Parts: sequence; C-alpha cells; structure tokens
Amino acid sequence: MTETTWLDRDHIVAKPGFNRWLVPPAALAIHLCIGMAYGFSVFWLPLTRSLGITKSVACPDLTLLSALTTTTCDWRVADLGWMYTLFFVLLGSSAAIWGGWLERSGPRKAGLVSAICWCGGLLISAVGIITHQLWMMWLGSGVIGGIGLGLGYISPVSTLIKWFPDRRGMATGMAIMGFGGGALVGAPLAEWLMGMFRSPTSVGVWQTFVTMAVIYLCFMVPGALGYRVPPKGWVPDGWAPPAQTNAMITTGHVHLNNAHKTMAFWMIWIVLCLNVSAGIGVIGVASPMLQEIFGGTLIGQPSVGFTALDENQRKAVAIVAAGFTGLLSLFNIAGRFFWASLSDKIGRKATYATFFTLGIAMYAGAPWAAHHGGLAIFVAFICIILSMYGGGFATIPAYIADIFGTQFVGAIHGRILTAWSTAGIVGPVVVNYLREAQLAAGVPRSQVYDQTLYILASFLVVGFIANLLIRALAAKWFMPETEVAALQADLVTVNTGSGGIGRGGFDGKALLAWAVVGIPLLAGAFVTLKSAAALFR
Repeated sequence: MTETTWLDRDHIVAKPGFNRWLVPPAALAIHLCIGMAYGFSVFWLPLTRSLGITKSVACPDLTLLSALTTTTCDWRVADLGWMYTLFFVLLGSSAAIWGGWLERSGPRKAGLVSAICWCGGLLISAVGIITHQLWMMWLGSGVIGGIGLGLGYISPVSTLIKWFPDRRGMATGMAIMGFGGGALVGAPLAEWLMGMFRSPTSVGVWQTFVTMAVIYLCFMVPGALGYRVPPKGWVPDGWAPPAQTNAMITTGHVHLNNAHKTMAFWMIWIVLCLNVSAGIGVIGVASPMLQEIFGGTLIGQPSVGFTALDENQRKAVAIVAAGFTGLLSLFNIAGRFFWASLSDKIGRKATYATFFTLGIAMYAGAPWAAHHGGLAIFVAFICIILSMYGGGFATIPAYIADIFGTQFVGAIHGRILTAWSTAGIVGPVVVNYLREAQLAAGVPRSQVYDQTLYILASFLVVGFIANLLIRALAAKWFMPETEVAALQADLVTVNTGSGGIGRGGFDGKALLAWAVVGIPLLAGAFVTLKSAAALFR
C-alpha cells in the first residue's frame, strides 16, 4: 500500500506554538462518536418491527442461523443483541492485533481508519436493514465497526500520556470519559432522528444510521487530523520528572514483544477483567433489576410487587428505570475523570485497591440496601459501583505507563483490552444465567439478584489480590537507551525545556475546540438528568 506521508507519525510532530490542550478535545471528538456502541440498544425494539412497522412479524420456528438471512420474519432482540457482543470482542481483539501498528504509524492514521470503519460500518448496516439481511448488520456495525472501536479507543492513549507526563491519569480520563459519554449524546440523537424519519413504511432506523454516519464522520475526521505528537525529549514548561521515589513508576521502557512475558502484565489483565466483569454485569441488567426489586415503590405504591403491576403501572415503572440507567451513565462518565485524576495523587495501585475494597462493600451491601435500606441507598450503591467501573477504564492506561513506560503504552494497552472482550462475555453470562436459574427455582423477583451481587463481590476479592501482586519490573525487562533512541529516531528533538511547544493553556483556539465536544456532552447530560429526575419524585 502506498504511504500517505502526511498521515505518518513523523509528519505530525508538534511545532513551536502548538497548544497541548488541543489534543484532548481531538480525542473526545472520536470517543464521543464510537461511544455510541453503549447506546445501540435504542435500535433493538424498532428493528424488531422493521418489516411489520407497527407490530413484529414473528416466526415461531426462527433460529439464530435462519435469522441471519430471513427476509420474511422480523428479528428478535436476542438476534440483534449479538451485535453488542461483537462490538466489545472486536474492540479488544483489534486493539491487541493493531496496537503495534498504531505505535509505528501514529494516532492520526489510526484515527482516520477508525472513522472509516465506524462510519462505514453504519452505512453497511443501513443497507442490511433495507435488504433485511441481519448478517450485513453483524458484519457492518459488529465486525467492521468493532475494529473501528478498537483503533479509535486506543488511538489517543499513548499520545495523551506523552503530552501530559505531569498528569497521566487526568489526561487519559478526559479522553476515555468521552467513550462513556457517547451514548449520552448519541442515544437521544438517535431517538430524535428515528422519530423524524418514522413513516407508515419505515421505522426510521436505516435513515438514522446514514445520518449518524455522516455526523460522526464530520467529528471523527477533524479529531484525527487534530492529533499531534510531542517531539523527542519534550517536557512541559516548568516541569521536571520527579525524583525516583516511587518504584511503581518507571523511567524505562519495556518492548511490546516482552510485556506479556511479565507477571505484572497478567495481573493488570486480571484486575481489568474482573473490575469490568462485575460492572458490565450490572449495566446489562440495570433497568430490569431496579424494576423487579422495587416494583410499585418506584411509582409511590410500595405494597405492589413487580408481578402485580398492571400494564399502565409497568410503563410508568419502566420510565423511572430508564432514568436510573441514565443516571448510571453519568456516574460512569464522571468516574472516568474523577478516579483517573485522583490516581495522579494517590497512585494507580492505591486507586485500584480502593475500587476493590469499596466495590466489595457495595456489591455485598446492595442486597441489604434493596430489602432494608431503601431505594435511595440502593441507587447510591449502584451509582458508586458504576463510577468505579468507568474509573477502572480510565486509570488502566496510566497504570500501564507507570509499569511498562510510555514507548509502547498504546500497543500494550491494546493487548490488555482483551480483558474487556473477555469481561463482555463473562459478566452478562454470569448475571443472566444466574437470574434465569433463580427464577426457575422459584426465588421471588425482588430477591433474584442477591446471589448474583454476592458472586460479583467475590470477583472483586480476586481482583484485589491480583492488584496486590503487581510489582515494579526488574531491570532486565527494560530496553537499552540505544534501542529506545532508535525507535524515536524519526521524531524531531527538543534539547531543553518545551521549545515553545505545548504552551497556551485554555486560549481562544483551545476553548473553541473544547466547546465543539463539550456542548453536545453537556446537552446529553441535561437530557439524562431530566430523565433521572423521575427516580426521585
């Protein structure tokens, strides 16, 4: 393939006058778009009526295999839900496979490939809806879009850590916050677009996919083009690397080919996998869990259990539960910035120790809160859990940089994200199968999640132990300085200080860039808070 040099890493080295605060909004522009993967469930119910429009055309003998190619039967939610699984399996695997290429080619090229895959996947899915071919949706959004998710997710990590050596956690927290916020912006937008495109002959989903693909392309391409990498030897003005008083923060660099040979790599993998398994298990059942546990309490009728609710009451309860899931999204986002920033102060190991200690207490205490402590305490427990779920994602890149150095941090992060792929299967499977087993055993609906929450607490016990076992690496794992210099040979060198690069703070240009990504995020937060207000009426 012909090299397009203006995309390569050595052609995007920042020049004097560049403001480092322009890089986080560039990352957010990509993450806010690909983060819509979290909000894809808004399409499921309309798509189950894509043929029948007002009512699903059901086929009792439909199997998952026949659903892939049927043109006469409407799809089921379970058939469509596999796209959600494909998203996160492909995210982790593509990040692992192409993380090394990203480090060599630079974030701009990776960001553009991400935009093409994510937006192109939406367009392929739109054709799949028009022709009623589920396999095209799986291929378009699930596989091709999933690859875009992986490359887009890790594209800014290495760059941000190098631009903010003084605040690694905060920098990655700012970008990864956007991934959590993608559904906050995208889901209301999708609902509005589907309403606008809905007609007697269409549920409005394929038109929504095409429109969102165009909108996302207009955000992701400028975001990718906005990436810059710092010159070799660059440091912020007035900052010097701290004295080596913390053995958990290395000044060396581990080669990508050796990282997975260390015990620390696998302990961090386990830490991320178990933290995510527990959190994603709760996310997957948040709405039904609240409805089944509290039933009529959600609408001021505490004596009415979930199974005794009439149709109108169930609709009212579902609206309150939708507000609950929106509130969880806000805590997921806020936790990414809060916990990652806190980790700059107390250290990554201490931050994860807090996640697991507090998480064990919250998961184990949630059944008590559900049955004795009341709605407000239960909601508070789950919100804190989701803040730590998001915080775990945002803190892990800085943890990796501390242990393995920054030269291959993006690629190593990509390989560790296979833990997310694993968790995306483990968490929902554990929760859903346990729920079904409890219901089959005759356990009341208000108690079917108790055992599940205790098991998720046990996940965190194992995660706590794995975190304790993470140690600073021995000197043998780090590359010689000559090897590091050879890897950085294509970068311009700054001999002393910042060389006039990275300055500016929140000047006019930076404020404009932040406004472009910040206004949609704030609008999404406002809509979500309005919905969540129903929870406290």
